[in-house]
Amino acid sequence: MQEQPTGEQVETAVAAFRLLSDGTRLRLMWLLSSAEYDVGSLAESLQVARPSVSQHLAKLRYAGLVRTRRDGRRVLYRARDSHVRSLIKEALFHADHEISGQPRHD
Repeated sequence: MQEQPTGEQVETAVAAFRLLSDGTRLRLMWLLSSAEYDVGSLAESLQVARPSVSQHLAKLRYAGLVRTRRDGRRVLYRARDSHVRSLIKEALFHADHEISGQPRHD
């Protein structure tokens, strides 16, 4: 029998899923799962105002889903690690299967 997750693990996962339930944040995470971006590039890619992108990134960073790196005067953002990148990829692949009617697989 598999060991149950701790209460702290469940609460942390719930907080992450809550943040990812916003379409703009999920789109940001999709981009950040494949490369580093600055706020301006993200805003342009998603056609969302820079202040809005900054606010979303702050929430994602606070939750530990995004990391930053300074490059001169720019701050570059990226999905924190392979766990986060896999979570985003799998969630969107699942959505694609739901929409397209592709057969399910394990």
